Amino acid sequence: MGAQAGLRVVVTGATGNVGTSVVAALAGDPGVAEVVGVARRRPGMSVPGVRWMAVDLSREDSPAVLDALLAGVDAVVHLAWRFQPTHDPVVTWRSNVLGSVRVFEAAARAGVRALVHASSVGAYSPGPKTGPGVDERWPTHGWPNAAYCREKSYLERVLDAFEPRHPDIRVVRMRPGFLFKEQSASEQRRIFAGRHVPGVLLRPDLLPFVPDLPGLRLQVLHTDDAAQAYRAAVLTEVRGPFNLAAKPVLGPRELAELLGARPVRLPPALVRTALSTAWHTRTVPASPHLFDAVLRLPVLDCTRAHELLEWHPTRSAQEALSAFLHGVRTGAGLDTPPLTGSRWG
Repeated sequence: MGAQAGLRVVVTGATGNVGTSVVAALAGDPGVAEVVGVARRRPGMSVPGVRWMAVDLSREDSPAVLDALLAGVDAVVHLAWRFQPTHDPVVTWRSNVLGSVRVFEAAARAGVRALVHASSVGAYSPGPKTGPGVDERWPTHGWPNAAYCREKSYLERVLDAFEPRHPDIRVVRMRPGFLFKEQSASEQRRIFAGRHVPGVLLRPDLLPFVPDLPGLRLQVLHTDDAAQAYRAAVLTEVRGPFNLAAKPVLGPRELAELLGARPVRLPPALVRTALSTAWHTRTVPASPHLFDAVLRLPVLDCTRAHELLEWHPTRSAQEALSAFLHGVRTGAGLDTPPLTGSRWG
């Protein structure tokens, strides 16, 4: 694969769902000499070969901290992201967009050789739900009404301008589908369903049906498999975007089989109205605009990652989602501020 020995790598957002898997994957590779995990808050857990640093990228004084941190670093993996508060997009913009720009600019000042950025399927414009899927040339204008998609799309434009100015930096953009693992379940339940929805409510006997909605087709990937793609992107001389997803694509029928439920056809407007009411009353934190975006996401073709990164998922989409559901029901987590386990929230 052309790995270079003794790489020093900084990973931002290192204590979250993807970050904990990425730092473990990098620290376990003989081609990596040092991993520095960066997060707003230090974790309680330790990972052999990983050193932790607390940095808040939303702060205006963070560039000076980043300059010192990135001196002599070979690669930066930028994962840091805030999903909430969805009712105050200025807060997420300052952290996600302005914080990312600070990381990109600091990487350029430090002369790092590789910048691996966590984009998303959410950056893509609406596209086909059937067929072989779209490749990395599909437009990345997102769904403008959803803050998550809008921010991911904006950063694609930032990197479009960044790459010509810094041709010596190998820029890689990872565009995965939905990422799940057992240990991230409590965090993801809190992000999307809220702190007051018990995980035990996801027992199959309490979920008699799955909404059969036009456009409900999800591509799911186990986070540890995604981490191996990130590791390969750091260690391989590649550039550009990579779609990441496992097979098969999960529609209402597959989701119903997984949950032991039955698919029931519902009008999207009815579901959206219920979600909108819950969001406006702050019963759930997930915005109805994200629901709109999910129904429009294209199916991804991952051929480029298979060929250039020599990457293939080891778990199916059903296995990844099953791990997440088990974690929700048991309150699984890790000893980091984002991933703290919580059965009842």
